[in-house]
Amino acid sequence: MNSFIDYLLRIRLPILVFVAIVSFAVTYYVARAERDGIGYTPEQPINFSHKLHAGDMNIDCQYCHTGVEKERFATVPAASTCMNCHSLARTDRPEIKKLIQYYESGTPIPWKRIHRVPEYAYFNHSVHVGKGIDCASCHGDVRNMEKIGQVNSFTMGACLDCHRNPEVKVPYVANIKKGPEYCWACHR
Repeated sequence: MNSFIDYLLRIRLPILVFVAIVSFAVTYYVARAERDGIGYTPEQPINFSHKLHAGDMNIDCQYCHTGVEKERFATVPAASTCMNCHSLARTDRPEIKKLIQYYESGTPIPWKRIHRVPEYAYFNHSVHVGKGIDCASCHGDVRNMEKIGQVNSFTMGACLDCHRNPEVKVPYVANIKKGPEYCWACHR
């Protein structure tokens, strides 16, 4: 009996501990890379220039991202929103022709989501917009991006850093108050 226990402790236990440590490390780093996402800039089905639309033409973010002021999600615009202008403007351009095909077929544009908080975290755009926090604080200087990519971390640490030090992170908002730090504010 003792030899069997010695066998388990000498051979199996170290293997189990090793597997557990490797599993934890791999899970930690893969999850961190997925949550952090800095630099993630996928190819989109239509090449859309935020620099042209939000920058040069000065179209407000909320014109296209209609839910941001009143809902939890900012919403990605439907082809019909784009067609408000592009039913007349620049219809001969290849990317606009793609847009028109999506619109006429009634097929949603399969945009690839870029900015994402983990599924277990609750985030509400309207609360932040209502406090006067500019989109660029989290999404970067979109007005100068030809192609959108994630430039800031959306980890719990990054959010807490802003909630704890809003005067540093969003100094342009007068009399900004600290955000909630209790767990259930985000973990619901």
